[in-house]
Amino acid sequence: MFTQVTKGIKVSVQTTFEGTFFKNYKMHYAFGYTITIENLSKDAVQLVARHWDIFDALKDIETIDGEGVIGRKPVIKPGKSHTYSSGCLLASPIGAMKGYYEMVNFTTSEEFEVEIPTFKFAAPFAIN
Repeated sequence: MFTQVTKGIKVSVQTTFEGTFFKNYKMHYAFGYTITIENLSKDAVQLVARHWDIFDALKDIETIDGEGVIGRKPVIKPGKSHTYSSGCLLASPIGAMKGYYEMVNFTTSEEFEVEIPTFKFAAPFAIN
């Protein structure tokens, strides 16, 4: 598990290898990840956007920006958490992701970034 805390917001990531398949005559490697965002601060916060950098051993870095996560902009109260799962399709059996969430503190109206720790993907057969 990969974990990081920024301004009282703890982000934990667990990854899984989902398998391989052919798409457009090329082998692809599917990975899943589950992220838990825990509010350790004293203020309610809302996740409003995300930024991802996806590293694939056989391709250039792909950057993705968007609103919320999986169609939601969760409000996370103090002591509570939000968990979601998603996935990533790579051209190689090894890769990684990192990024940040854009959040708003409901008490101060401050907008701030919460770092998502770099987490690695590796198909079991690619690990020595």
